[in-house]
Amino acid sequence: MSEPDRSSVQLLAGHLREQTLAAMAADTNTDTAGRPRLEQIRLHVRAAADEVLRFDLVARRGPTDPNLLLQAQELAVRSLTELQGLQPLLADPEITNISIIGCDRVWVRYADGTKRQMPAVADSDADLVAMLRLLAAARDGGEERRFDHGVPRLSMQLPDGSRLFATMAVTERPTVSVRRHRLMHATLDDLIGTHTMTEPIALLLTAMVKARKNVLITGGTDTGKTTLLRAMAKAIPASEKIITIEDTYELGLDTDPDHPDCIAMQVREPNVEGSGSIDQAELVRWALRMSPDRVIVGEARGGEVVPLLNAMSQGTDGSLATVHASSSQVAFGRLLTYAAQSAERLDFDATAMLVGNALDFVVQLSKLPGDRRVVSSIRQVLHAQGRDVVSNEVYEPGPDKLARPAAPIRADMLDDLVAAGLDPLVLRPQDR
Repeated sequence: MSEPDRSSVQLLAGHLREQTLAAMAADTNTDTAGRPRLEQIRLHVRAAADEVLRFDLVARRGPTDPNLLLQAQELAVRSLTELQGLQPLLADPEITNISIIGCDRVWVRYADGTKRQMPAVADSDADLVAMLRLLAAARDGGEERRFDHGVPRLSMQLPDGSRLFATMAVTERPTVSVRRHRLMHATLDDLIGTHTMTEPIALLLTAMVKARKNVLITGGTDTGKTTLLRAMAKAIPASEKIITIEDTYELGLDTDPDHPDCIAMQVREPNVEGSGSIDQAELVRWALRMSPDRVIVGEARGGEVVPLLNAMSQGTDGSLATVHASSSQVAFGRLLTYAAQSAERLDFDATAMLVGNALDFVVQLSKLPGDRRVVSSIRQVLHAQGRDVVSNEVYEPGPDKLARPAAPIRADMLDDLVAAGLDPLVLRPQDR
């Protein structure tokens, strides 16, 4: 028996794979639903192969080469259960970012800042899309995320904690961006070791959390906001109930043994009929009905800003959130803009007053050449004056952008931080 050519195997495997994905999306058969995912895939691939043979019979043509069908089944199962060429990249702990355009234009960035082109991650663009669709499908009770022409973008967390964002249809070729989280369980002491901050800053941040101050972490893309939020959350007592709210699971505090009473909530996207979506703003409102000690929003960038600020100012003290902003001062303008676009449609004056009453500190992160991230600014929020949020920059960027002491913290706030264990001597300007 002759060996089937590779192109024929790939073509038939693609057909079996597409049939399997369609069947699994609509699966109500108790013989397959509820079984382990690998077993489900094998059963559906076999059913699709049997359908090929039935078509051969109805069409009154010779049966498909058994060897060809067997190899196609094996390839279809493998493509539906493996991450193909993406897996070796995810296994490399030194890779921090992966950028893919089509199946074969693959770039990675390492922890030392170097960038390198890598081999293809799939045999074709169609295989790459199929791999992403598999990732998007519900697994282990997770929420299904579509990835097709109707929903041409995919945002999700990979099993190793990495954040994946992909597009299709709106780009000439499918694209994938993966952000690795190398410091999933980092502490503030660990961030001292990476020169992200000095020891006095780490002590100040710890006191903020223990004193139940509301803190906004700001910075540009890939500056380490999520890592810093996780590290600060390490100071939250294990006895407290935390609710985290995210567009896509990324924080992972609910899997951290330091937070045994933590509930993670994630945005739900609309179903195929375009209904059933639940955004972050709604999740914040739901969270407040669950008696949390603290609410943590992974990234505030829309209508959730108003309910979050309300929560901070109405008793859920010690809450944390991140916002994209180029400076700690710019962060206030971002909050005002988001609130104006929210369902409440607050004007700038009302939002400024809400921010002034809700927030205690803003912590800014910056990215330096060589991929080093640093805390570059810390502001104490004082009050609102008209549409302006009045604040003091208690730590300002030094010549190297690393934050150094500037204006003193107000006495009443300092008293709270000292009561939480902060030694005020560490804040002296001579510690520059």
